[in-house]
Amino acid sequence: MIKIYGMSTCPDCVNIEEQVKGDSRFEMIDIGQHVRNMKEFMRLRDNSTVFDEAKKYGYIGIPCFVLEDGTITLSPEDAGLQSLSEYSSESVSCNIDGSGC
Repeated sequence: MIKIYGMSTCPDCVNIEEQVKGDSRFEMIDIGQHVRNMKEFMRLRDNSTVFDEAKKYGYIGIPCFVLEDGTITLSPEDAGLQSLSEYSSESVSCNIDGSGC
């Protein structure tokens, strides 16, 4: 099963959730729903170099995908899904500094 970390207030995450709804190959984990989910995500973010680029630009790093083999990626395509930008020219990134979203 592919785990997907995201938030219901993130447009990119909502796009991903719509694609996986009802598909048992995916588990959506809303990091804003419970502190346990946030801690789980933060452990990944704090210990994986996959997030280095996201952190450099102030991005949270969601949606985040943990593939069945344990690979962590920020690319929906790696999980067989499509990015918001493929659906719309209005792709938005949620930044820590308040830009985006």
